[in-house]
Amino acid sequence: MNSAETLRVDLGARSYDIVIGSGLLPDTGTYVAPFARSAGVVIVTDAAVAKLHLPTVQASLDQAGIAHHCVVVPAGEASKSFATFESVVEQVLALGIERSTLIIALGGGVIGDLAGYVAASLLRGLDFVQIPTTLLSQVDSSVGGKTGINSRSGKNLVGAFHQPRLVLADTAVLDTLPKREILAGYAEVAKYGLIDDPEFFSWLEENASAVIAKDGEERKQAVMRSCAAKARIVSQDERENGKRALLNLGHTFGHSFEAELGYDGRLLHGEAVAMGMVIAHDVCAAMGMAPAQDTTRIVAHLQNVGLPVRAAEISGVHWDVDRLISHMSRDKKVRDGQITFVMTRGIGKAFTSREMDVGKMRSAISRSCQNR
Repeated sequence: MNSAETLRVDLGARSYDIVIGSGLLPDTGTYVAPFARSAGVVIVTDAAVAKLHLPTVQASLDQAGIAHHCVVVPAGEASKSFATFESVVEQVLALGIERSTLIIALGGGVIGDLAGYVAASLLRGLDFVQIPTTLLSQVDSSVGGKTGINSRSGKNLVGAFHQPRLVLADTAVLDTLPKREILAGYAEVAKYGLIDDPEFFSWLEENASAVIAKDGEERKQAVMRSCAAKARIVSQDERENGKRALLNLGHTFGHSFEAELGYDGRLLHGEAVAMGMVIAHDVCAAMGMAPAQDTTRIVAHLQNVGLPVRAAEISGVHWDVDRLISHMSRDKKVRDGQITFVMTRGIGKAFTSREMDVGKMRSAISRSCQNR
């Protein structure tokens, strides 16, 4: 097998490894074998990933003597829907599965969330393995056991916590992605520095171009450090009752932009998160709790790598601030009618609070939406 590094997500009986390295996909069968029983595996993937990587995974499973079937769904956020969920469930059930059947999620965040929720639901819970094929899914969505689909009311409002048995992150597959997808994932990488690791953010300021450009040591280090940060937080707070909420820095704002556009592809999740993180720092600076120069530094870095930092950069959209705030009221982090915001005292100093100055928040969102 190729050289790889392993991180552990420590959750007692639900603990599992994150294996990170370049060129791991041809060894999928070897890594999956400990979790694959006689009932075999079902690979859930999307049409785009199937063309690029499914043959490699299937060949490796064949070589390991692991029986397998495959279910392919359309690529894109629209597949995180009740309709696609029902279709996948019925297709998997038609295969005559057993409780020992293993689900493999081969794809980005959409596939990981969808296939994970399928695994959580079928026969009251099947084991599954995450094989993330985007930067965003490798550093964020594949780790931590959040699974689910979208509804008309908002993003990820239907789902379950269901931990994988293994996460296999092959950094080489990221070279097949369009640059825009890499950048969208990079926003989540930067997030880890902004939460509680200012040294990592400084490292990214020096190494971002190498992380984005191609598979190499810098990219591997970015994935490793991101996964280590998430594994640490998830181990402390599996079901997001406390510290894990910090991982949502920028997401409450970002999800509102995504919901307003109906998840139609004009705005990728990571792009929305980048815009949301800027708003979070901007409003906290306006409230006098974070240095304004930190916001300037974050904006400069995200702009330098090529991410949008203001909603006004999304062409052809007229944003309605009231509608955006309305979307936020349906966020999963609402408790007792109030949104729990991820706020900040500066780079690497995020915290959660309900004490948001609504007027300053509205102004910060308006600044993001207005052409200068």
